[in-house]
Amino acid sequence: MASHADIEQVREQLRSIHDRATALEAKYATELSGVHPAFREGARNLVHYLALRKSNTHDLRKKLRRLGLSSLAHAERNVLGSIDSVQIAIDCLAGGRAVDADALAASLQCSNPTADEHRHAILGSSPDGRDVSIMVTLPTEAADNPLLVAEMLAAGMNLARINCAHDDPTTWKRMVENIRRAADDAGAECRIVMDLSGPKLRTGELKPGPRVIHIRPKRDPLGNVIAPRRIRLIPDDVLQHGTKAAVVPVSRECIEQAREGDRIRFRDTRGKKRRLVITTKDDKGLVLETFQGAYIASGTKLTLIPADDGKKRAYEVGELPAVELPLLLHVGDTLIIHRDAIPGEPAIEDADGVVLEPAHIACQQPEVFEYLSPGEAISLNDGKISGVIQNVSAEQLEVEITNAKPTGSRLRGQRGINFPNSDIRLPGLTKTDEENLAFVAEHADAVSLSFIRKPKDVEALLAALDELSAAHLGLIIKVETRKGFKSLPKVMLAAMRRYPVAVMIARGDLAVECGWARLAELQEEILWVCEAARMPVMWATQVLEQEAKKGLPSRAEITDAAQSQRADCVMLNKGPHILAAIHTLDSILRGMQSLYFRKTS
Repeated sequence: MASHADIEQVREQLRSIHDRATALEAKYATELSGVHPAFREGARNLVHYLALRKSNTHDLRKKLRRLGLSSLAHAERNVLGSIDSVQIAIDCLAGGRAVDADALAASLQCSNPTADEHRHAILGSSPDGRDVSIMVTLPTEAADNPLLVAEMLAAGMNLARINCAHDDPTTWKRMVENIRRAADDAGAECRIVMDLSGPKLRTGELKPGPRVIHIRPKRDPLGNVIAPRRIRLIPDDVLQHGTKAAVVPVSRECIEQAREGDRIRFRDTRGKKRRLVITTKDDKGLVLETFQGAYIASGTKLTLIPADDGKKRAYEVGELPAVELPLLLHVGDTLIIHRDAIPGEPAIEDADGVVLEPAHIACQQPEVFEYLSPGEAISLNDGKISGVIQNVSAEQLEVEITNAKPTGSRLRGQRGINFPNSDIRLPGLTKTDEENLAFVAEHADAVSLSFIRKPKDVEALLAALDELSAAHLGLIIKVETRKGFKSLPKVMLAAMRRYPVAVMIARGDLAVECGWARLAELQEEILWVCEAARMPVMWATQVLEQEAKKGLPSRAEITDAAQSQRADCVMLNKGPHILAAIHTLDSILRGMQSLYFRKTS
């Protein structure tokens, strides 16, 4: 049995936490007075939770467990209520007073009575049997394929995300129209979230490579050709669409004159004689086959030889797309990052492999150079490549690569750049964001801002929304920087001036900035803070990514998707197998919901 001294010590510790929570509420009086009425209780509880986190409760939790009482393990839902309930139980143990059933019931109300309202306000209604919503990033194809959008909705999508870092307003408008039409036809609700790119740092464009296409027939492990390679010739005045087949543009006359069974002869870029046989002619052009490898470039001379020994005709290959030449970086290599928009190029080596000129590429936001210093870290391509800044000048950064694959890592244009240890002070709302915001305010249900670092970033967005009279637009805070994580409570209080609001755990850049090993820890803390604020939270980045891209999820992805049940919304990124990924996630969330209910405290 616990001694009187132990009980008094626990009482004193609980009173100390309670007093600290009250004092912190007074300190945040200005911020709390400005929050939206719907968030008032959640904002107060968030401040109380901050006081609890700042208190050393390790010893207290041990004592409470020994007394058979709540250890405040789930106190984030209602901090003062949890403390009061333990206080009442302590008083009863000490024989100081009888149990007041009404007071105990009130203090034990640790659920979030307004959490469901906040969730529905920004995420919309969820389907029967699943409380967690599914948000899907729309591919460009969604603008011209209404059936795909309808199938995504039928598979379980509740929210459609349009990333403003890609495509353009004309494409976004068609996406919006397809979403609204599909939702109306299905009698379902599908909210639209548009994502402003924010001050995302990216690499510049690469210098275009040669305009050439490599034709390779299928070979067995011994190198023997076992199947021909198919090539499609299309008129050079028709827009080329992405396809796995090799597409070669030629004049429309060549297409019209050719017949099935005809042959085409040419010398490839190496001067080797090659022959193609026309197997099919359809409304798209010609399909040809070859058992020989070849390199075909723009301007390659072609000779059409009719099967009936008619007159030979000469043509040439039209403009092929340029081959992208990514930078191949190894540990120890030097990479130059330019302030000016100079197209990137791989390193230049001599015949012995000695680097004569290092690889170089531009940064699309050169103003970041002002905040960088030698010795600071840099991450490229979502952390796949790391380095250390060796020198900073007005024109460029000199970076030494410290982490890459043993065989070298490829860096392409439009890839992310992170400076996790640098004090970056770029504006949270870029000029591009401001231009896109008018479209977002007219067509979307909610807007998310990327790379938020401080409350001022949120305040700038709120001011811009007020100018557009966009009071209806929900707000999503993306946590994806070290500074954003550290200032999250203050950022949330600034966002709470508006209603509704949600938080997104953008795990990709967050892991790069804070370190992969800390991601699970940070994710857990963000979930707790959001629960204290009674604010909806979104679980994003690489959820079932392998299934969306390749059609089959990994075991780790299944476990991650199951854990996402703890959030209010889970985001899937686009991919060729996105419909299968939506079905899988829907099934997992439904199965996990009953398990979480049974484990509810």
